[in-house]
Amino acid sequence: MTNWIHGNIHANGIDIHYLRTGRDKPPLIALHGLTGSGACWTPLARALEDRYDVIMPDARGHGASSAPSGGYLYGDFASDVIGLIEALGLVAPVLLGHSMGGMTAAVVASEVDTAIRGVILADPTFLSPERQREVYESDVAEQHRRLLGRNKDEVLTETKARQPHRSPELLELIVDARLRTGISAFEVLTPPNPDYRALMSAVSVPTLLVIGDHGVVSVETARELQRLNQHVRYELIPDAGHGLPYDRPEEFAAVVRSFLETVVG
Repeated sequence: MTNWIHGNIHANGIDIHYLRTGRDKPPLIALHGLTGSGACWTPLARALEDRYDVIMPDARGHGASSAPSGGYLYGDFASDVIGLIEALGLVAPVLLGHSMGGMTAAVVASEVDTAIRGVILADPTFLSPERQREVYESDVAEQHRRLLGRNKDEVLTETKARQPHRSPELLELIVDARLRTGISAFEVLTPPNPDYRALMSAVSVPTLLVIGDHGVVSVETARELQRLNQHVRYELIPDAGHGLPYDRPEEFAAVVRSFLETVVG
């Protein structure tokens, strides 16, 4: 990460911090999930930086980006990504998003059309209305509120015990990102989410849906989206759940690279 660029752009009245591997290659914008940060993409960026300029923004309310008191719906996050593309003068980037970042990428793709070259959605938050309501009414935000008052070393020790298969570097990045996520960011869980079927029907560039066999998006949903839109295909990573970029980093990087080679070269 030593030679990577740290920068900020101003869009929609806020500052958006980003990490970037290098300017002279085809751009890939990587959007993290709720409580993540751009730096959480570090292992993937290392795997791809030989061929691609990986741009890793911190979403509003996360990392080193501004944390306004409101404005955390998917339309807000999508507007920030479009602002980033414009501010950095990126030409035909590919969008990659995980979880919340996946839904954000789908919203952006449905709005900017062929201004992007392709989309990769890693187990995006394509939830049924019932599931959206369950998540919203759960204590997930309250759990985060309690976490914010805790010592980082304690949280890291507990996280390592729970997820020993993840690298120590990645766990440190994840914990650091969580502790820098404002509670207001949980506003994104407010139903209703954008209608993912409508979004995916509107995308007109090559789209890859990467799913695990016990994540949010089922194989049935992936096949349905493939039937809805000829530009959509899906790839299943076995023995993976919602955290597939973190839990299967090498397989995930290989799937992403393979797709990028078909749309960018």
